[in-house]
Amino acid sequence: MSYDRYAAICKPLHYGSLVGSRACAQMAAAAWGSGFLNAVLHTTTTFSLPLCQGNAVDQFFCEIPQTLKLSCSRSDYLKEVSLLVVSACLAFGCFVFIEVSYVQILRAVLRIPSEQGRHKAFSTCLPHLAVVSLFISTIMFAYLKPPSISSPSLDLMVSFLYSVVPPAVNPLIYSMRNQELKATLKKLILVVVFT
Repeated sequence: MSYDRYAAICKPLHYGSLVGSRACAQMAAAAWGSGFLNAVLHTTTTFSLPLCQGNAVDQFFCEIPQTLKLSCSRSDYLKEVSLLVVSACLAFGCFVFIEVSYVQILRAVLRIPSEQGRHKAFSTCLPHLAVVSLFISTIMFAYLKPPSISSPSLDLMVSFLYSVVPPAVNPLIYSMRNQELKATLKKLILVVVFT
């Protein structure tokens, strides 16, 4: 999404060639492929962990840090931790790409002479940036917080924030830019309020 916004705002005349169907397919394949590979590696490593403290996890899904707390094998634990480091490096690379894109977008938007043009450009970027920021900040807190401030309820709330809220909010945010959807939603609210 950040590349799409970068191409639309910073290189509007080249948008069609930069974000064509082939480029979109390649970006989607790269995202899905790397996500699938990451998931397979974590799943196989997690299933190979011997659990010596039972198999009950204090979360609503089987999250890696919670599963590692149950492990009794030091070597398997280190394999999973090293895999987490690799995943963190990949995520950091994505984060840097997003940040570089948004710095370029910010520079381009600040050069737009009209207030209305700047507002329109920011309104297309800010929802994506808000969702990405929520996801990254909560996941960093979940995985990098010191164990001294860890509690089951805090861990549950943070994992809920990064696993449920961004995917649920994303379609709502992007669909609210659609004028037809806004008009239908207004009609629905008026019908509900005045009946």
